[in-house]
Amino acid sequence: MKKVNLAEKFSRFTEPWSPKIVGELNGQHVKLARLQGPFVRHLHAHEDELFLVVEGRLKIEFRDGVVDLEAGEFLIVPRGVEHRPVAEAEALVMLFEPAGTRNTGNVEDARTVPEPEWL
Repeated sequence: MKKVNLAEKFSRFTEPWSPKIVGELNGQHVKLARLQGPFVRHLHAHEDELFLVVEGRLKIEFRDGVVDLEAGEFLIVPRGVEHRPVAEAEALVMLFEPAGTRNTGNVEDARTVPEPEWL
């Protein structure tokens, strides 16, 4: 067993929208990501996705509204729900999702990360 220091892990990368895997449990990956600006609107047909804001602010836009998240808050986006994360300023985010979940879901984009790096 080995503890994980979030600040140390976040210090190891600077690129936005490039999630890194920092743990795995029960078929789920724990990922860290730096988010800044708008992301691509997408959905995950078979996976729920949890966004936990560690630092900063994050908006999750839906077709019928927006959820604003502050540090210490999280949101679970159910499978099949189209969404678009937007961070006006850099936000540090932890994600929980099934292993193999592609960051851009049903969309192929320049920011698609097919195999995230382990930190």
